[in-house]
Amino acid sequence: MAKLAAGQVEVSVTRKEFLTPHFIRVYLTGEVEQFKHTTIGDNNKILIPPDGLNEIHFPEFDEAEQKWIQPPKEVAPSVRTYTHRGIDLERKELIIDFVNHGDTGPASEWALQAKPGDKLGVMMRTEPKELYPEADWYLLVGDATAIPVISAILESLPSTAKGVCMIEVPEKADEQVLQTKAAVEFIWLHNPTPDKGSVLAELVRGVVLEEKSRFAYVAAEFATVKAIRTYLRKEMDWQQNELYAYSYWKAGVSEDKSQPDRQKEKNSVA
Repeated sequence: MAKLAAGQVEVSVTRKEFLTPHFIRVYLTGEVEQFKHTTIGDNNKILIPPDGLNEIHFPEFDEAEQKWIQPPKEVAPSVRTYTHRGIDLERKELIIDFVNHGDTGPASEWALQAKPGDKLGVMMRTEPKELYPEADWYLLVGDATAIPVISAILESLPSTAKGVCMIEVPEKADEQVLQTKAAVEFIWLHNPTPDKGSVLAELVRGVVLEEKSRFAYVAAEFATVKAIRTYLRKEMDWQQNELYAYSYWKAGVSEDKSQPDRQKEKNSVA
């Protein structure tokens, strides 16, 4: 886990709702004021307590050794990367959306079972972060895991912006109404088995790309992100500063074990 210029807080569930069959929104309360300047859509680390434990044991950063000291294995939480969807300072609530994968992963399982009072740990930067640069035209591509950040981008785009937003979800019922003032064409794809492959990269090839003042934000499975990055950078000659592409997950590999591969791909200039 990389050290963040961040705060950390133990929050508890106040309520939750199913936005779609495969999307769960969880409202969490606690001392969240420290995140009042955090950019909506920025990544954070959530810490999920082990079964039978309803308290969070945070890792501690040793300044002298410049390394994280993890809690004992029996109380150590599972750590996953998520995007906070919003914050209500009056109600002291943080909002996080979870993709419903059933009980196949600790975060999805926790969200499915979450009830008022259940604890979750959050570690997140406290300063603003630029999600994307100013441009005239945007290409936004993602699977279900990217909907929170893509939603945040769409909501902050000016009315003068144009673009294409392509999102893959398990089924039609998982399509969401995403708000934006920009002139954006929405393309929804349905794929109930994203772990077995995606056609997102193939469909990106069918998009008529803008020639000037453009930016692409791509967030999906590892192989998909790599294919789209290669297409834009090598075949279409996009510059590195015209593209942000990062995989939130890698098929068949847990998040912690796939982190080195995903980080290497993110830093690739290919």
